[in-house]
Amino acid sequence: MSQNLRIPGPTPIPPQVAEALGRPMINHRGPEFAALLGRVTEQLQYFFQTTNRILTFPSSGSGGWEATVVNLFNPGDAVLAAPIGVFGDRFAKVGETFGLNVTRVETEWGQANDPQAVVEALSRLPEAKGVFLTQNETSTGVMNDIQALATAIRGVRPDILICVDAVSSLSCVDLQMDAWDLDIVLTGSQKGWMVPPGLAMIGVSERAWKAHEQSRMPRFYWDFTRVARTADKGQTPYTPPVNLFFGLDVALAMMREEGREAIFARHQRCAELTRERAVAMGLELYANPAVASNTVTAIKTPEDIGAKAITKALREREGVVIAGGQERLDGRIIRVGHLGYVHEPEMTACMDALERQLQALGYQSPASVRG
Repeated sequence: MSQNLRIPGPTPIPPQVAEALGRPMINHRGPEFAALLGRVTEQLQYFFQTTNRILTFPSSGSGGWEATVVNLFNPGDAVLAAPIGVFGDRFAKVGETFGLNVTRVETEWGQANDPQAVVEALSRLPEAKGVFLTQNETSTGVMNDIQALATAIRGVRPDILICVDAVSSLSCVDLQMDAWDLDIVLTGSQKGWMVPPGLAMIGVSERAWKAHEQSRMPRFYWDFTRVARTADKGQTPYTPPVNLFFGLDVALAMMREEGREAIFARHQRCAELTRERAVAMGLELYANPAVASNTVTAIKTPEDIGAKAITKALREREGVVIAGGQERLDGRIIRVGHLGYVHEPEMTACMDALERQLQALGYQSPASVRG
């Protein structure tokens, strides 16, 4: 039984990428790797929609949080965090770990950030040097309107650092780093990029570089300057995961051929299909439909059927792997990923399997009960 991997990441890998991952190793200090790094960086700029530097680090997306904090700020700096779920809160916790004074804008889970609420919080925090935002929150299935948030923030604080976690959204949905005047945009290879975990990619604006020059946070592995200087020579400061660069090179070529707008449209179709099927089964979406994510759908579990029973039945009987909830949502929701190497047939098969297994577990939709 083949597996239909429908978690929010790691995501399925195209055959072309899998083949590239197995290529013979090359000298990471030689001209072949220099050309590879150059190609990857140029293609990443296309998807970040930026002329700014893109730095790559051997890490998961979480490493991008730490790199952001230690390169842009100093201990004691005030920042405003606007979490809308588990991962946004972890971004804030990284800041606190390194001595930042973090103030949170409280937002009900299942909802997106209200730009006006963020602006009002900033007005009460005039000393804030940065804002931490999440474009897509995989724990709740919510997508923030980063353009609206950035516009509102710039209206009151033109020079503040806007740092965006786009780990589970960039390359799948629109994000325009330059046009929206964002300072840090970070993402991870295992989501929409169709590559295994292990690479964090970070876009850094000129404003962020100036802040980096003033930052005195201890750093070595994460140092932007070291990475940029060696990148100018076609290298990395330490041994890179060469095979992941092979895979990313192929994935980016595939994505470039498809085109940004076509990729965004494909993700929207898959998301709409997933949500429509869930609603047709009588299930309730966790996220406000107006701000529902195009990369992951969170669905409330029926009252008498636990999330673990659903995920186990799908995995063992159907070969379909979905995710449960995290932290306060553990046992209360299931999460279906539709990002990266995904098309409508995979999502149809996933939702067909979900419907079958819910019925096998005794679920009756409200409509069938009323009938």
